[in-house]
Amino acid sequence: MNDKVKELAAKLIRNFNDAELQAEARPPLYDTLCTRLATGTAATKLGASIDIVAAGKRSCPYHFHYAQEEMFVVLEGEGTLRVAGELLPIRSGDVIFIPPGPEYPHQIINSSAAPLKYLSIGTRDDPEVVEYPDSDKYQAIVRGNASSRLFVGIQRKENSLDYWEGEP
Repeated sequence: MNDKVKELAAKLIRNFNDAELQAEARPPLYDTLCTRLATGTAATKLGASIDIVAAGKRSCPYHFHYAQEEMFVVLEGEGTLRVAGELLPIRSGDVIFIPPGPEYPHQIINSSAAPLKYLSIGTRDDPEVVEYPDSDKYQAIVRGNASSRLFVGIQRKENSLDYWEGEP
């Protein structure tokens, strides 16, 4: 491969089978191996990741995005999609579409005895606010670019300040 081809491949192609997985765990409920595929690529409006959720565990808290739209493709295994207060069975081959907004809070749960592997694809709308109904908190995110975050803040709603707090 010449230098131009190598440069293009590095910016445009990721093989999720070769990607280094990072462990993210918070016992007793959360345990996943994951990798963020778009990091370091030319992608500016899409994010993608692979998650492998351990048997009986969850990948992330129940949440919804105000800006980001998500799609999940179940690659291996089976589990449960907790969405809008309901539990839906999911299995290999399922494609799940989650639009932004409070109508579809969601969480993927591995309710089986084997690993659950899925591909996540999401818009990287910026800024973003994520709300977590179980814990009554929210997260504000300003990314700036695909590889860094300029601002991340997480707090509970009851800790909100008055608009004029601290102003001269």
